[in-house]
Amino acid sequence: MSREAIRHLSAEPRFAALISRVGRPRLMVERQRGLYEALVRAIAHQQLHGRAAEAILARFEALFPGDAFPQPDAVLAADEAMLRGCGFSGAKIAAIRDICVRTLDGTVPTRRASARLTDEALIARLTTIRGVGRWTVEMLLIFTLGRPDVLPVDDFGVREGYRILFNLDEQPKPRALAALGAAWAPYRSLATWYLYRAVEEARAQSPISRS
Repeated sequence: MSREAIRHLSAEPRFAALISRVGRPRLMVERQRGLYEALVRAIAHQQLHGRAAEAILARFEALFPGDAFPQPDAVLAADEAMLRGCGFSGAKIAAIRDICVRTLDGTVPTRRASARLTDEALIARLTTIRGVGRWTVEMLLIFTLGRPDVLPVDDFGVREGYRILFNLDEQPKPRALAALGAAWAPYRSLATWYLYRAVEEARAQSPISRS
């Protein structure tokens, strides 16, 4: 993210103050990770604490020694009981297998191929996969592909960050936040990162968090 992005967001005084407190962005992008792996990992993390999901993924990867990450054809050939033994639910196994099928048939593009697709085209394409919703693809766009202008308006943390930053009684509705966030284009991914930081800052300052 460039200095221009910081300058653009700082035109809003509340963002400028938040950026001043938090400092320069530390938005980590997994540039070596393919979309297939990112989607499988996203499914593993759904509705689970991060540590629990990572433990399941470690067992999953251990089933396929020698691979940097289990390959789609190998996962499809694996016995379902083996996958359940890793800790995946039946629904997650079905989703992961669909990701594998859709990777092999080209629906899930390579990183290189994804560069030719717009954000909305990738969202439309990947949300046809079982268990993959818009939010999951938006996280992939930001944290795997490093797309600069993504605002996940359905994300609780993003809406809560806006509520905190602008001292509102209630979170904005997704459609309202999309309209408000238009002013942050073409750097809405960075705005998203800072809205998450606003939530963290508020939690750190709350009496409950300090007790």
